[in-house]
Amino acid sequence: MKKYLKLMRVHHYIKNLLVFAALICGGQIFNLEKTEAGLAGFAAFCLVSSAVYIINDIRDREKDRKHPSKCHRPIANGTVSVKNAVMLVVILLIAASVCNGLFFHLDATLLLALYFVLNILYSLGLKNIPILDISILVSGFLIRIVYGACVTGITVSNWLYLTVISLAFYFSLGKRRNELDRSGGSTRDVLKSYPSSFLDKNMYMCLALANVFYALWSMDENTMRMYGSTRLVLTVPLVLVITMKYSLDIEGDSDGDPVEVLLSDRILLCLCGAYLVLMFVILYS
Repeated sequence: MKKYLKLMRVHHYIKNLLVFAALICGGQIFNLEKTEAGLAGFAAFCLVSSAVYIINDIRDREKDRKHPSKCHRPIANGTVSVKNAVMLVVILLIAASVCNGLFFHLDATLLLALYFVLNILYSLGLKNIPILDISILVSGFLIRIVYGACVTGITVSNWLYLTVISLAFYFSLGKRRNELDRSGGSTRDVLKSYPSSFLDKNMYMCLALANVFYALWSMDENTMRMYGSTRLVLTVPLVLVITMKYSLDIEGDSDGDPVEVLLSDRILLCLCGAYLVLMFVILYS
């Protein structure tokens, strides 16, 4: 069972928590109907994302066997056969359809399908096209938030969308930068198209934009009117500290994967936890 959970990359489900962004930021977390819809959407997205990871691992199994860390993946090292992996993909997609159907919304269903199709195309070759490969990774973060908003029927501020897009570009560029630094471009063809200086400059441009967009959201008149409070601006310094700590981590010995960086740094986890507590107090007190 453990090998199948590893194949599904369950620890990457942390990214799917973005599905709850609209629910939390909309102040609707105690609305039982919307929370149930959010949970069903979260489950559907987790199952689809696992299916995508497995399909990618099946396609890249030969390359992964030559990779210093990816060679330990279940399909690459032979602990899970391709046949069993394909069967698991089918099961996951059926289960995802059931979860999505519990609170069916046409727009949300189309977004889930778009996420799946984009990532399959990414696996089939779009990941080798510079800029487009990063844009598809970013679209995954954005689709998660829009999907959550559609499932729960909650509107999300455009400032938050811009914040997530900028942060996602920062994460994706940072991942490519660190992959390039560690492998010299031998593990991924597209890395040969990226000068290190280009990745370095653009990732920090995106980080600066993300912090600015978040600050603008916290001070926006519509935001303050929605929550009847000006206290959201108090979270801005904490967000700056969190992004600086993350930046410090990826400047070290890291492959730049956002999930791995977060889960391997207890201080960063504590800072993120403090942010969530502060947001909860501000939004729900």
